[in-house]
Amino acid sequence: MIKTLLKGKVKKNIQAYILFWIFVPCTLCEAQNTTELTREVITDYGPNSITRTIEQDRNGNLWIATFQGVFRYDGKSFTNITNEVSSARFFSVLEDSKGNLWFGSIGSGVYCYNGKSFQHFTTKEGLPNNEIVYIYEDKAGNIWFGANGGASRYDGKSFQNFMIEGDSMIEDRTGKTFPDFTRPPMEVNSIIEDKTGRLWFATRGNTFVYDRKKFTILTHNNKPFTNVRTITEDKKGNIWLGGTDGLWRFDGSEFTNITRNFVGYIYEDKKGNIWTSSESTQGWVLSRYEEKFLTNTQPIANEIKVANDNMLFGILEAHDGSIWFGALDGVYRYDGNTINDFKK
Repeated sequence: MIKTLLKGKVKKNIQAYILFWIFVPCTLCEAQNTTELTREVITDYGPNSITRTIEQDRNGNLWIATFQGVFRYDGKSFTNITNEVSSARFFSVLEDSKGNLWFGSIGSGVYCYNGKSFQHFTTKEGLPNNEIVYIYEDKAGNIWFGANGGASRYDGKSFQNFMIEGDSMIEDRTGKTFPDFTRPPMEVNSIIEDKTGRLWFATRGNTFVYDRKKFTILTHNNKPFTNVRTITEDKKGNIWLGGTDGLWRFDGSEFTNITRNFVGYIYEDKKGNIWTSSESTQGWVLSRYEEKFLTNTQPIANEIKVANDNMLFGILEAHDGSIWFGALDGVYRYDGNTINDFKK
């Protein structure tokens, strides 16, 4: 079933104003560098560059990590939150359990935003690298950063780094850092904690499972899973992996290959359907695998085609049930019938 792109109507006016904030510390946002002054550029159109990650906060605002900065969408207008803070390309965004927003960038480390001020984390504060492509919070409230060269765990006070060395990941206590702008193959693309407490790390190289004592390479038929771009755990406890080898499901004992097409992102919606941004015979598509058919050996995807054959990235189901996703030229919303963009 193919849906075509319907462009949303937008206005052309741009408004800008300056907000002066008084710094208020947040529990996990503790770093040496604090930015108290931001100029928030407000528009009624969205970003028009690569959009990697979309998150919805507890108040219903959407946070969109793009190569133009991090945008907040309140349902009416877009605000470039990082306009004066950094000109870096942003890859990742996370709202933690305390309500802080974390933004990961390429080349400028991490920014933590408490709604009033920014805290800046780089290798000087303990990160292994300033290229942060993924951010995750575990069940204990620790913030994990997927970086170039390895992963970093932040407990609110200090960083614990795990570096990729050949075919293994090991804890580094020497303070070693990894050079910026040399991403593949050491980049950590995705991190999750499963129901048993194990941590999974998808990298441009191997995929690792960490039982809090040692790292083990994930293999199938004695072959490692490599260049996995995304990992997620569904409500039933199945682990889903997507990357250059396609889409795979692991039920704890058996691997099932769903498709061999490249999969860049995986998302489970409230109904248990699995969504992916992937390639197909039609080019790049947003695919939905219905929950009731997932037990089939080869479930069939409902492929939703986006105009201009855009490469697609992160996916989010908003509170109203609409599906948002990022692309090469901005952010899109799918309401079940049409796809709307938010371009100027």
